[in-house]
Formats: sequence, C-alpha cells, structure tokens
Amino acid sequence: MKLVDAHQHFWRLSRGDYAWLTPELRALYRDFEPGDLAPLLAENNVAATVLVQAAATEEETHFLVELARKHSFIKGVVGWTDFAAPDATQRIAALAAASGGVLKGLRPMIQDISDPDWVQRPELDAAFAAMIAHDLAFDALVKPAHIPALLARLARHPLLRTVIDHAAKPDIAHGGFDAWAPSLERLARETGAYCKLSGLLTEARSGATLDDLAPYIEHVLACFGPERVLWGSDWPVLDLASDYPGWLDMARRLVSRYAPGFEAKVFGETAAQLYRLE
Repeated sequence: MKLVDAHQHFWRLSRGDYAWLTPELRALYRDFEPGDLAPLLAENNVAATVLVQAAATEEETHFLVELARKHSFIKGVVGWTDFAAPDATQRIAALAAASGGVLKGLRPMIQDISDPDWVQRPELDAAFAAMIAHDLAFDALVKPAHIPALLARLARHPLLRTVIDHAAKPDIAHGGFDAWAPSLERLARETGAYCKLSGLLTEARSGATLDDLAPYIEHVLACFGPERVLWGSDWPVLDLASDYPGWLDMARRLVSRYAPGFEAKVFGETAAQLYRLE
C-alpha cells in the first residue's frame, strides 16, 4: 500500500510572512524544509505528500511550488490567494498557470478571520467559481462555529471539490464532542465534502491516548464514510503533541477498528483522487 500524507507544511522563517508563527511556539519556531521531512517519510513508507500553505500570501504559494518542483515526493500544493480581491479570478488563473499543474487547491485561512460568516459573503463567489474552472480543490480550514456559513457556501457550488481540514477542529481537550458532532454530521450529509484525519492530536490534551481520539475518528468515519476520509500528518505542527510515527500508528489502528478494509483508501487512494495527484 502506497501511503500519501495529504496535509503537511514547510516554512522558512526568514521569509517573514507567517503571522501566526511566533517565538512562543518554541517547537515550531525554526525552519522546516524538505530535508527535515524526507527521512520520516522513508522510515514510515510514505510515498507522497500534499504541501499546504501556512502563510496568507501568494509569495508563499510560489515558494511552495518551487519546493515541489525540486522534491519529487511533493505531489501537489494547496496555496493561498485573496478570495475577496476584485481580481480574484485573474489571480487564481495566474497561480494555476504559473504552477504548471503543481497547484492542486487553495486554502483561505478561515479560522483566523474574525467574521464567522466570511466564507458565505457574495463577493467571494467569483473566486470559488474560478477554482471550479481551474479544477482546484478547496481546503476548508474551519472550526465548528464556521460550519453554518460553510454549508451556505457549498450549497452554491455543488461542483466544488471540498475537503474539511482537521475534521473542523473539535475541542477534544475540553470534551467538545457534543458541540462539534451534529454540525459535522450535517456537513457530511448535505454536501459532497471530504474530511481529513489530521490535526486532531493538537486539539487534544497533552498525552492524549487512542481512547481519547476514538469517538472523534469513529464519528468522522461514520458520517463521511471511509471513501470520503483521508489521512494527513499536519507535520510539523504535529510535533506540538506527538511525532510522525506515533500519529500514523494511532490513525492506522483506529481506521482499522472503525473502517476495516478501507485502509488503502484513507491512507492514499482518496488523497490521490481528491487532489488529482499523479
């Protein structure tokens, strides 16, 4: 089985556009580049990755595309552009053309936008239409509070390929299952969105166990079905809570428990399908 990591990051601090990345995040406040990840991929039999933006600039998207061109394990990039810009259509077309097919999706950093209804604003319609026109996936970086607006947005674009990052970030550390589960179920039922098993350990308490995550992963698989779920490491953010082999092992055990027989889809095939990976 060829494993695909559908969600990982790189950054270079000297670039200076990572607003969220401050010295207080000690484990993360350094450069993370392909040479840091490559040994972990080899040790864990991961054949390919999807590299996801970490800065709200187009300059970072070009930086990630260049990394993908130099490192063959990066099979696609999820970038960023200003969805509210008057020329968003032209910006998306230019990014897609400049990438030569490496750009597979876009991700506005919705969780960092103060207005929880931002994603359904009508001035964003052109950007979402352009994503469909250029066959790009939409990575929805949302929390439970954003799901009503996201539902309204997705209802307008039934052809938009969408994936929910980090299972919409449930507050696992504080027992937030009931505040998250119904809205996630509705999202799965009313849209064709996919869902990433990623970023969950960093939403849990320190030292979280298999049993702590089990109800959340069971719910994701039950709602979306294993054919619409894909695994990602969220490395190196993952390092705040665990390590690469630890999270991969935990995820594999839980997927085998709640969706036996679908491991190949969750850990590779679905990511390749969703992101049009070669």
